[in-house]
Amino acid sequence: MPVRAEDLPGTAAAGDPSPPPGLVVTGRYDQGPGYGVNRPGGSASWLFTFTTGGHGLIRQGAARAHAGPGRLVVLAPGVGHRYTVAPGAGRWRFWWTHCQARPSWTSWLAPFAVADGLYAVPPAPEALHGRIEAAFGRMLADAHGPGGEAPSAPDPVAVAHGSLARDLALCALEEAVLLAVATAPTSAVRAGADARVRRAEELIAADPAAPHSVRSLAEGVALSPSRFAHLFADRTGRSPMRALREARLRHAARLLEATDLTVERVAAASGFPSPFHFSRVFRERYGVPPGAYRAGERQ
Repeated sequence: MPVRAEDLPGTAAAGDPSPPPGLVVTGRYDQGPGYGVNRPGGSASWLFTFTTGGHGLIRQGAARAHAGPGRLVVLAPGVGHRYTVAPGAGRWRFWWTHCQARPSWTSWLAPFAVADGLYAVPPAPEALHGRIEAAFGRMLADAHGPGGEAPSAPDPVAVAHGSLARDLALCALEEAVLLAVATAPTSAVRAGADARVRRAEELIAADPAAPHSVRSLAEGVALSPSRFAHLFADRTGRSPMRALREARLRHAARLLEATDLTVERVAAASGFPSPFHFSRVFRERYGVPPGAYRAGERQ
């Protein structure tokens, strides 16, 4: 059954489900103390937030990301989380979008991981706040059709209907994400990065389909498997095998976009021995099965 903007709650409440995967849903909220959402099972889609005023607090497990003005904070699908107006803050004003991320975005966000599936980009330069806000505003307007105007009512929420509206919305969000990550202070990127972790990431990126394991990656950087796994998770906010799976999924998405290989061959070429497992994890990440992803990319 189609989901319409009017079917969605004006303000998400604890226990409310996230929008179904595959939709592009966006809005802006202005919330006071007491507002919060708790999703122990995570969301079915990615959640992007960009704070314009006040402060929010986003938690994934024991990790916390403080959402202040100009800061982009992102949650991946399937990771339990909570977000609230930050304690002591009078308000939290922010743009948000639920959608399926394009493959390139995960590599852009990776340096800013603070936990498994939680990414906090340092605040963008103040001169760019207006441009990033404008990109979110275009998403809201384009959801009502190209050339539309964002509604002026408080807390507007919009669902992008049709392939054109969805593509326009994702292009606008891509601009916002790229502006945020590309202008992040270099001193804040990969704070505490370790050369051995970087080398392991390079090994994965060079050949994501290779039969990597925690042991083989650890041997490649001259560490014991237990020490390597702990160091990698501490520096990147995700386990080595999670990083490997994400790299394989990005590789698979690029093959689907750029080649006519069958889904079975894409799976094998990306390091997934089982096409059934590949289809399941691909759908979890991108919201659609591989065949539908390819068809959507080529329309």
